[in-house]
Amino acid sequence: MSTPLPPIEVQPRDLSPYRQGNIGIDYVHRFESGRPGPHVLVNALTHGNEFCGMSAATWLLDHGVRPLIGTLTVSFANVEAYQSFDPAEPFESRQLVHNLNRIWSPEWLDGPQDSPELRRARELRPVVAAADHILDIHSTSQPVQPFWVYPQVAINGDAALAIGRPSVHLVMPQGLGSGTPLIRHGRHGTAEAPGAAMVVECGQHFARSTSELAIEVAQDFLAHFGLIRRDGGSEPDTLRVAQQRFELLQTWVIKNADFRFARPVIGFETFAKGELIATDGDESIVAPCDDCTILMPTRAPVVGREGVYLSRPLA
Repeated sequence: MSTPLPPIEVQPRDLSPYRQGNIGIDYVHRFESGRPGPHVLVNALTHGNEFCGMSAATWLLDHGVRPLIGTLTVSFANVEAYQSFDPAEPFESRQLVHNLNRIWSPEWLDGPQDSPELRRARELRPVVAAADHILDIHSTSQPVQPFWVYPQVAINGDAALAIGRPSVHLVMPQGLGSGTPLIRHGRHGTAEAPGAAMVVECGQHFARSTSELAIEVAQDFLAHFGLIRRDGGSEPDTLRVAQQRFELLQTWVIKNADFRFARPVIGFETFAKGELIATDGDESIVAPCDDCTILMPTRAPVVGREGVYLSRPLA
């Protein structure tokens, strides 16, 4: 039985009015305050069907948000994939060839391969490299609670805790293990990282609440680093609840077309140590610890793509 498609509560907008930016790169808009301060990048549409980033970026531009200090850059990344969206197959426009969020290493960016995603990453390379702080806005295929994803760097954790929403954090001590994401490009992938570099997963791709959260978190992020003042907006309910933190232990990349989970999952299910999580051909994926929590389980297995993240709760 095929999984029913989720309702599409947020429709893709025509982004052509945003194509001509002001730094010579399509869909990139930069605003300088003329005052000392950090350079903050808010990036949308790293994956073409993750509409919440589009909602947040267009909101910032439509409302004329300008930095009080430092510099604000707003970018739309994989617009070509976004423009391929088909409501009959809403998950297919995530990418055209490569996952734009796994190719930010010199091996890929300076390598011989070519694709729409590689061409776009090479265009955006100086944009990402110029930023002190990065907010990369994403969403999930399944309707799970929103969460942060970030390398285990103090400034990331401090920012997530201070912002307060989402209240769930996935911390990456060793990176993803399946490629280099945008938030670990260049200096941000080193011990000398210039600032925070974080992904926010805002909820299910096409839910209205996901776009609403993305708009709020984008403003929260800018306010945290002093670029704007928040005189209104919704109060983060999560500031009044305990924060949950998980450590990424392993990213499983699918090896066989018959990859299957041992039971139905959407994310945040827990498994006891040694309990079967999934099978991938002749290999068994078992929980490496008690209270092993899985995140981002694949909705439709594809060989060479990520199948599931294994994590453990942190005190």
